[in-house]
Amino acid sequence: MRAALYVRVSTEDQAREGFSLDAQTKRLTAYCKVRGWDIAGIYRDEGFSGTNTGRPEYQQMMDNMADWDVLLVLKMDRIHRNSVNFANMMANLEKNHKEFDSLMEQFDTTTAMGRFVMDIVQRIAQLESEQIGERVLLGMTKKAETGSGPMGSGQPYGYLYAGGQLVVVTAEAAIVRRIYDLYARGCSMQTIADNLNNANIPSKTGVSWSRQAICNILHNPLYAGYQDWNGILRPGTQEAIISVDQYESVNGPLV
Repeated sequence: MRAALYVRVSTEDQAREGFSLDAQTKRLTAYCKVRGWDIAGIYRDEGFSGTNTGRPEYQQMMDNMADWDVLLVLKMDRIHRNSVNFANMMANLEKNHKEFDSLMEQFDTTTAMGRFVMDIVQRIAQLESEQIGERVLLGMTKKAETGSGPMGSGQPYGYLYAGGQLVVVTAEAAIVRRIYDLYARGCSMQTIADNLNNANIPSKTGVSWSRQAICNILHNPLYAGYQDWNGILRPGTQEAIISVDQYESVNGPLV
C-alpha cells in the first residue's frame, strides 16, 4: 500500500495541544512502518482552516491521487471540519478506488454501521468548529468595536506578538516597504514574489513567496496602522509599517 500522509494545523493553540505538523507526521510515519505501508507523499498545510478545501497541499494531494492508494490522517478533523466536504471527498476516493484511514478513529466503511459512526464523528467535528468560530467572531467583533488589542492569533509578516501586542520586526518591515515600493513602480504581484524568492528572502513560514502572499500584504490595512475585522475598520494599537498614503495608493481611501 502506498500512503499519502496529510497533516494540518490552523493555530498555535493546536500546536501546543500536540497537533503540530511534526508531531502528526511522526505518528503517521510510525503507523505506516507498523502496517508495512510505503509513504508516497507527505502533504502539510500550515495555518489553514479545515472548514474548506482551499488548501494548497490538500489540493496537490488530490491531484496526485494516482501516486497513492490510501489517504492517512491522524484524526478526521485534520482533513475536514465540514461534513459536506468530507462526504464529497469520500465519494471521490471511492470513485477512484482509494482508501481512507484515520489513526485515532478506526472505522469499517464497508458496513452501514461503520459509515454511520464515521458520519456522526464528522458532524461532531463540524459542530465544534462552528461553535469555536462563533466564540471567536464574538470576541473579535468586540475588540474591533472598542479598539482594544490585536485581532487574530497568527503572526502577520512584519510583526510578532509580544505581551499581547503586535511588535514590528525590523527586517520584515523593510521587506513590506520593499513590496509596496515595487508595486508602486509597476511590478506585478508575481514579479514581486519572484524578486523575493530570487533574493532568497524567507517568508514567515519559510515557504516560497507566492502571488497570493504578496496580495495579502498589499491589501492588509494592518500595515497602515489599522485593523479590520468582519467589516469593522478601526485604528489599531500596532505601529504602522507604511504610511496611509502608501496604502491608499493601492487600495483607495481607508475610511
